[in-house]
Amino acid sequence: MNFLSDNSAAACPEVLAAVARAGPGTSAGYDGDDWSRQLDAVFGNVFGKPCTVLPVSTGTAANALALAAMVPGYGAVVCHEEAHIHVDECGAPEFFTGGAKLLLARGEAGRLTPEGITAALASHRGDVHQVQIKALSLTQATECGTVYAPDALAALGEHARAKGWRLHMDGARFANAVAKLGCHPGDITWRVGVDVLSFGAIKNGGLSAEALVVFAPELVDELRFRRKRAGQMPSKGRFQATQLLAMLADDVWLRNAGRANAGAARLAAAAGNRLMHPVEANALFLKLRPGEPERLRAQGFGFYDWGDAGSNEARFVIAWDTPEADIAALAAALA
Repeated sequence: MNFLSDNSAAACPEVLAAVARAGPGTSAGYDGDDWSRQLDAVFGNVFGKPCTVLPVSTGTAANALALAAMVPGYGAVVCHEEAHIHVDECGAPEFFTGGAKLLLARGEAGRLTPEGITAALASHRGDVHQVQIKALSLTQATECGTVYAPDALAALGEHARAKGWRLHMDGARFANAVAKLGCHPGDITWRVGVDVLSFGAIKNGGLSAEALVVFAPELVDELRFRRKRAGQMPSKGRFQATQLLAMLADDVWLRNAGRANAGAARLAAAAGNRLMHPVEANALFLKLRPGEPERLRAQGFGFYDWGDAGSNEARFVIAWDTPEADIAALAAALA
């Protein structure tokens, strides 16, 4: 019973069917096919704003390319100390920016605040001897399974604009955040100042496509070149485009995310006082008691140990297709 990661999930039927439909026959290469030409309009309708959509193959590529277009090699990106770009991307943001630095800030349950950022940067002078801060990167939903509400994002966006920073959003689980908040996607992206969103699909039932959703038109040309230079512009681009279109059609992306969120909420209700953070998306973090990790694994549950060795902290992630029977079994075991 797999609660390790939503990266382990299957591709959903709508995505597989769309790829199969695009398979027969021939089509223009790169972004010249009929499916790729639909992306800007379809995403624009979903977000309520004209945008440019550039498919890539991984979330790491999306994040690193977005930041590279915003931040020079002598620059810096402010992010949470648990951010994926810092913890789990093998230096890709630094590599693609040509050496820019990540400046880390703390925030409860994975969320940054303007006050927390100010405190973290209290000693940063910003003179010629130091890196120049050029961007703020936020993760929605966060690495702790929580979400930023629109008003919290608006405050962070205003803080970034006042500093002259660009705003990037790592949306590997963006669908889970929208499903939780029940808001318009634009309310937590461009309306709060997001310049580029890394739109995640693979964790949510996709196959091999993520997307750079670019709301700042002045960044588009540079991102096109950087995407090509990074080897992220496939010659048969229609197979990425069809996946993304299938996810947005009939709100498949929100249906899948809502199903995963509901499973996490069910487990949260059973976990009691073991919860380390509020459960607002599809992941929960538990402080287990001594011996409980071993007991759960003996019953067939797969999950990641978290935190320091021996801490008994654990992460459980519910995917869009996690069987209801597995969720019920884990809820009963936790209870």
